[in-house]
Amino acid sequence: MGRSCFVWIVAFFLASSPGWAQQSPTPAQPLPQDPVLTHRPPSKATATAGAISPEGRIHLDVMVDDASGKPVPGLGPQDFILLDNDQPKKILSFRSYDGVNVKASPPVEVILVVDTANLPFGQVAFTRQEITKFLRQNDGHLAEPTSIFVVSEKGLRVQPRPSVDGNALVTVVDQIEGSVHGINAAMGAAGDLQRFQLSVRQLATIAENEAMKPGRKLLIWVGAGWPMVEGDNFLFSDKDRRNYFNTIVELSTKLREARITLYSVSPAESTAGNEIHTIRYRDFLKGVPSARKADTGNLALKVLALQSGGRILGPENDISGKINNCVVDANAFYRLSFNPSSAEHADEYHDLKVQVGQTGLTARTSTGYYNEPPEGTTVR
Repeated sequence: MGRSCFVWIVAFFLASSPGWAQQSPTPAQPLPQDPVLTHRPPSKATATAGAISPEGRIHLDVMVDDASGKPVPGLGPQDFILLDNDQPKKILSFRSYDGVNVKASPPVEVILVVDTANLPFGQVAFTRQEITKFLRQNDGHLAEPTSIFVVSEKGLRVQPRPSVDGNALVTVVDQIEGSVHGINAAMGAAGDLQRFQLSVRQLATIAENEAMKPGRKLLIWVGAGWPMVEGDNFLFSDKDRRNYFNTIVELSTKLREARITLYSVSPAESTAGNEIHTIRYRDFLKGVPSARKADTGNLALKVLALQSGGRILGPENDISGKINNCVVDANAFYRLSFNPSSAEHADEYHDLKVQVGQTGLTARTSTGYYNEPPEGTTVR
């Protein structure tokens, strides 16, 4: 399946939400000192890099933590073991970044996504205050270029140009307003389904657009995440599962291509009444090898975050502190590559593990990838 079909697949799988189809690009020429938000539509399907880089390699961004969770710089390629379906793989290229002596170019970008579609109305103002607190640290001098995205029931609004001026970015945060949800609890299962569709579609839009931009991104999703659509109220056909599987394949691939590490940061009260789903995601962390194994839970925010090498932080109310915990990952990280194994069939899932030989150290990176047979090969 060609990666250029990504937007079409997501559109086929996810029904349009009210008002989204009417949105169109809004030209914006913001000055660096006066950032604004603008509507971003799904990008048109374009030919982008495939799951494998032009030289035939898969590239990974790897973070290494010590026992206390602090990043560990200064390791060499001899310290890493890479396993593809539990088979050792030779590391073909290796680069170490520490944020001081060796910095990423372009700089790692921080993208703060404020999810007003899934935040309770009363939590939006609090979340805005916490993000403002983060932006005003160090007199507003941000260590990494930062962008603000807003997901609402009306669609996706973005700040077109990242900025290191936190004080200027507060003007973007001030534009974020809570509203009474049109998709609400009174709608029951139908409302959960709509919010699930809307949220996954917006993440897909972000991934598709960011894959066309160079550099690494830390995508920090602030909110409780979308509902896990499951239970007796939902019956899924084989066709449904095939569509879920196609979306899982394309979205996980596009997140890796875009060099996005995804984080889930949720305020304390945002998950009230949904305690079961705060831990239910653990049942879906394994990779999905086939359509018959696909489930909506495989597209949960927390699942996608951990599978990208990111973290789950919260629920608690120190949102500013949790964002800082995420941003630490921008400094010390490693970039390595390997040749994937040959695929015997379309959308062949491969489990990935990156291990560090030193005791007490843990590596975080993409936990799997989907591979395709060479063009012209007969697939089973």
